[in-house]
Amino acid sequence: MANTITLEGEVRNEFGKGAARRMRVAKKIPATIYAGGEQPVFVTLPMKETTLSLRHTNALFSISFNGETKLAVVKDVQKNPVKRIVEHIDFYEVKAGEKIDVEVPVFVEGTPKGVAVAFVDVQELKVRADVANLPEKIVVNVDGMTDGTKVLLKDVVLPEGVELDMDDLEESVVTVEVPEDATESTAAPEAAPADADAAAPAADDAK
Repeated sequence: MANTITLEGEVRNEFGKGAARRMRVAKKIPATIYAGGEQPVFVTLPMKETTLSLRHTNALFSISFNGETKLAVVKDVQKNPVKRIVEHIDFYEVKAGEKIDVEVPVFVEGTPKGVAVAFVDVQELKVRADVANLPEKIVVNVDGMTDGTKVLLKDVVLPEGVELDMDDLEESVVTVEVPEDATESTAAPEAAPADADAAAPAADDAK
């Protein structure tokens, strides 16, 4: 499960491209915290710490500013298409004990039998979980599985307290199969020409 990440921010009163440029020079990132029907809160956050924290999927953020603290999750991240630096972040405020819907990436662990390989059919699963226990990933164990095995949604083992929020439980999440190139590489080698051995005595007789 993801840990709560604490960030110290400041209230933001300047807007527009010029203000955003000045913030980036000052090593800060402009951000907006949305909260249901309430007015959004505009803040700036430290660039280095915030950028590093975005590596964590579905992290819960504790953002402090102007004497108050809000719990929030990332809603959207805007990056410069060339420099790839973070230019703006949208957060969505949550409450302690609240359950929310999030998308979680699927990973596989373990080794299938023989030359079989595990292929992820569904890259992300939609789940519902408490904001304090949002999973960073869903792991499917394929150790010892044989060619043709499929792990369906209904077979996926979820972390404690996490509920699947998808309809088709018969959908394949991971498929184990032998790749075509692996089948070709393990095929029996072609037999040597029948007259190959016969040629040797002929060469000796010529001496």
